[in-house]
Amino acid sequence: MKTVLDNKLSTGEMLPLMESFHSLQGEGYHSGLSTYFIRLGGCDIGCHWCDVKESWDFQKYPLIPIKKIVEKVVVNVKNVVITGGEPLMWNMFPLTNALKLKNKKVHLETSGAYKISGIWDWFCLSPKKNKLPTEQAFARANELKIIIYNKYDLEFAQNCAKHVKKDCLIYLQPEWGKREKIMPLVVEFVKQNPKWKISLQTHKYLNIR
Repeated sequence: MKTVLDNKLSTGEMLPLMESFHSLQGEGYHSGLSTYFIRLGGCDIGCHWCDVKESWDFQKYPLIPIKKIVEKVVVNVKNVVITGGEPLMWNMFPLTNALKLKNKKVHLETSGAYKISGIWDWFCLSPKKNKLPTEQAFARANELKIIIYNKYDLEFAQNCAKHVKKDCLIYLQPEWGKREKIMPLVVEFVKQNPKWKISLQTHKYLNIR
C-alpha cells in the first residue's frame, strides 16, 4: 500500500536529495561556469567506474519538498545543474518548473535511459553501455559526453554519435582513475577525428567540489 511519501515521490513533489551546493561546472561545454548543483539519489545502472556510487540507493536520502530544494538555490547564480544518480528516474517537471519560475537556466546530466520529464535549457547525455539511452534522449541531446575507460569505449562513442542531431556537441572524457593511461589514446583519437573534443574533470584538477 502506497504511503503519502510514496505518492509525493512518484509525482515529483518530493525528491531524494543527496546534496546541493554552489561550485563551478567542471566538465563539458559549460566548464568553468558558476553553477548551483542539485544531486538526486537513485540510479540502477551501476557503472563500475562511477565516482558517486553512494548516490545509487535513493533510500539513503531524505525526501525533500521541491519548495525547500529551490529555496536553497543561490540567488545570483543563473545556471542550475540537476545531476545524480540518475535524475530521470523521477518526475522532473515540478522541480524544473519551480526553477524556471526563479528565472534559472536548468541543465540536466543524464544517462538518457529513462523517459524524459522536465523543462531543460541544456541536455547533457552521457550514455552507458549496460543501459542505453532512449531514441528520445539521443534526439534531445545538446551535448554528448562519453566516458572513456578503455579503447573499446571509442567505438561505443562513435556509435552513439550516429544517433544525435547534427548540431549536438560531442565530447570524450577520460575516466579519472585511468586518465594517465587513457589520455594519449583520447588525444590521438581527437586529432584524427576533429569533430570530437576532450572534456576534462577540471573540478578535480582544481580540487574543488
